Amino acid sequence: MPLGKEITSQNYTEEVNKKNAIVNDTAKIENKPQTEIIFVPEEPKYSLDDIILPNNVKEQILDIADYAKNSKIVYEQWGLEKTHKYSKRIGINLYGAPGTGKTMAAHALAKYLGRKILIVNYADIESKYVGETPKNIRKVFEVAKETNSILFFDEADAILSKRVTNMTGATDVSVNQTRSVMLMIMNDYQDFIIFATNFIENFDPAFMRRISMHVKFELPDFECRQKLWKLYIPDTMPNNIDIDEIAEKYEGLSGSDISNAVLMGAFKAARQHDSSVDKKYVFEMLEGILASKRANQGASMKSKIVSEEYVKQELIKLGKDINI
Repeated sequence: MPLGKEITSQNYTEEVNKKNAIVNDTAKIENKPQTEIIFVPEEPKYSLDDIILPNNVKEQILDIADYAKNSKIVYEQWGLEKTHKYSKRIGINLYGAPGTGKTMAAHALAKYLGRKILIVNYADIESKYVGETPKNIRKVFEVAKETNSILFFDEADAILSKRVTNMTGATDVSVNQTRSVMLMIMNDYQDFIIFATNFIENFDPAFMRRISMHVKFELPDFECRQKLWKLYIPDTMPNNIDIDEIAEKYEGLSGSDISNAVLMGAFKAARQHDSSVDKKYVFEMLEGILASKRANQGASMKSKIVSEEYVKQELIKLGKDINI
């Protein structure tokens, strides 16, 4: 793109489309992917005022926001970018249970900093063609730099997971190559990167060391649940829901659980041709949500448990003397 021309989502896309015409012609001959993936930054959808979090979590988010904002003063205005050339990278990892506000917080941070957000999921960059996934990773970082956008890797454990130690095939080699490329680019990238994951335990230690701050997102406490119920029950929806009662009665819910319970409870009331949303419908939805969570947790636990009888049988096969 010519120097001096403002980079916007529209003209960036136009430039990529022009290049794609050439790429596609070559790809047909070489049996390669025919279209270059387009990564387009977007305006953040949420602000810090929109997210409801426990106080300790929100304080950490505010610390991050101010750190990033003050970096411009420290490095650019005060000149420390000359003396600390390789210290400008700050990686932030938001981890915790699903539906606790990690993605919303990423948007809010970008909005606070007055920048667009470039959202990347592993499905966006993964390719069946050898060498294409690392190429797509490089492209993501290039676009973020060109457009001055905040780079946000959602479900980051898919790309920051542990490298394969006992490689048995081309797939394992490709996975390790992708991880290595990501590490090298992160080392050189001097800007803000946000990661979000439900499974921090899957992160490779090498990535953990390169991420400056880790913020654990927790399920809402009583006070947060009160605020979330008030947020998701519109004033125009007739109902008999007692906010304090329902916030006290039902724990272990995420913000998205509460949102879904209100919505599906309203649809249940409408299907019954009721003139208002009775709390029994919302309670019914909540019981279903909590039951599914218990079932999911139980399945996870069962997959990890090896029965005592199984252990005995395996030891007998090995000719071991057992006294269990």
